[in-house]
Amino acid sequence: MHHLHWLENATTRRRARTALIWSVVITLALYVIPFGAFIAYPLLLISTLFHELGHGIAAILGGGTFVRFQMFADGSGVAQHQGEYGAGVRAMIAAGGLVGPAVVAALAFVAGRGVRGSRILLGVLAVGLAVAIALVVRNPFGIVFTTGLVLAFGWLALRSSAETVQLASVLLATQLALSVFSRADYLFTESAVTGAGTMPSDTAQMAISLGGSYWMWGLACGAFSLLVLAGGVMWFARVLREPDRRLR
Repeated sequence: MHHLHWLENATTRRRARTALIWSVVITLALYVIPFGAFIAYPLLLISTLFHELGHGIAAILGGGTFVRFQMFADGSGVAQHQGEYGAGVRAMIAAGGLVGPAVVAALAFVAGRGVRGSRILLGVLAVGLAVAIALVVRNPFGIVFTTGLVLAFGWLALRSSAETVQLASVLLATQLALSVFSRADYLFTESAVTGAGTMPSDTAQMAISLGGSYWMWGLACGAFSLLVLAGGVMWFARVLREPDRRLR
C-alpha cells in the first residue's frame, strides 16, 4: 500500500510538472510564432467572459439581478444588472469584474494539481456557462463563443485523457493570470470603450461610489488580484515539492 501511494504521488507530481511546462511553452509560442495573436484571440475572449460574469455574480451577491451579458468581437463586453444598491455594493459589483479573471485563475491552479480536480473545475465551468447562455447571454457573438466553450470544457471534463485535462486546467490558469497583467492598463483608465459605447471604467465607477480616484482603486484591485493569484500559484507549487514517500 505504501508503495502504491508513493507511485500515485510521483505520478501526480509528474503530471502537474508536465502540465505547467507545456502551458508555459504554449504561452511563449503564442508570442513568437506567426499568427500567434490570432491563435490567442479566444484566450482574450475568455478573459473578457470571466470579467463580465464577475460583475454579474457580484450583482447577485449584492442582492440584485443579473439581467444580460453581451460580448463583442473586439474583446469588449457589457454586463447589465438591476437592483437597489448602496455605494458599497455598487463598488463591489464594479470590482467583481476586475478581479474575476484572477479568482478563476487561482481556482484553476488549485484544480490543476490533479486530474480529478481539473475534471471537476472544467465540468463546473461547462455547466455554469450553459446556465449563463440560458439566462443572461443575449447577443449572437456571445452565444456562439460561450457555446463553444461549454462544448470544449464539457469534452475536456468527460472525455479527454488525464494529461490533457490537467494541461487544460493549468493552461487556463496561466492565460487568465497573464491577462491580469496584459490588461492591467484598464485598471488605470477613466473611461471604457466597448461595443455598446463609451462609459465610465470600473475603477471610475468605484471612485464615484466610494470617493477617491480611479487610479487608487486600480491599485487596490490590482493588489487584490495579485494576492489571489499568488495564493493559487503557491497551492499549485506544493504538489511539485511534496516529498517522496518511499518504502524503507
